Amino acid sequence: MTLQPKKLQIDIVSDVMCPWCVIGYKQLAEALEATNTPHEIRWHPFELNPEMPAEGQNMREHLAEKYGSTTEQSSANREAMTRAGAELGFEFRYTDDMRMHNTFNVHQLMHWADQQGRKHDLEMAFFTAHFTDGRNLSDDAVLADVAAEIGLDRDEALAVLADQRFAADVRKAEQYWTAQGIRGVPAVIFNQRHLVSGAQGVETFTDVLKQLAAMPDEGASSP
Repeated sequence: MTLQPKKLQIDIVSDVMCPWCVIGYKQLAEALEATNTPHEIRWHPFELNPEMPAEGQNMREHLAEKYGSTTEQSSANREAMTRAGAELGFEFRYTDDMRMHNTFNVHQLMHWADQQGRKHDLEMAFFTAHFTDGRNLSDDAVLADVAAEIGLDRDEALAVLADQRFAADVRKAEQYWTAQGIRGVPAVIFNQRHLVSGAQGVETFTDVLKQLAAMPDEGASSP
């Protein structure tokens, strides 16, 4: 009888408005492949802009207000993220009219998709919709379109957003991770014990995975 290797549980706290979240995930994915690590990824909600109005805000204006970023700093950051994404197979297409959005409804749809085993797919689709295609993630119709494009039921997606049936579940999840001390994303937690904050690079994630593999008690934790 051959024992199956235990899967590494990986919890990722993320917001699809966060460019470093998709970069960090892509870095981690390369490290997982390189080390041939059996794993299970679970995505969890975080809102970078919980007070954002429904219409969103121009991204440059938002960053200037929130972080004091100059136009030059913003442009340099965009170029750095675009290069980092390209190296990992993800395309950033920044434009001057790109907007930041509140993602509470995005997270509700991902909670719904999780019940169908499609949360990861929808997370990736939303990253692409926002950063590559510049779609309006403040628009429920756009959110439902993105869900439909990966094979989920568009009408049901609209119904989920209309009645806000998962609002309490998402708030509870957000509050849980905040209570654990998560203040920024991406936050990557291995086996509910080891936190890596930010997009640390393929090499760093590879080193972490190798260290975890060398620990005899690092089997997957119970949920």
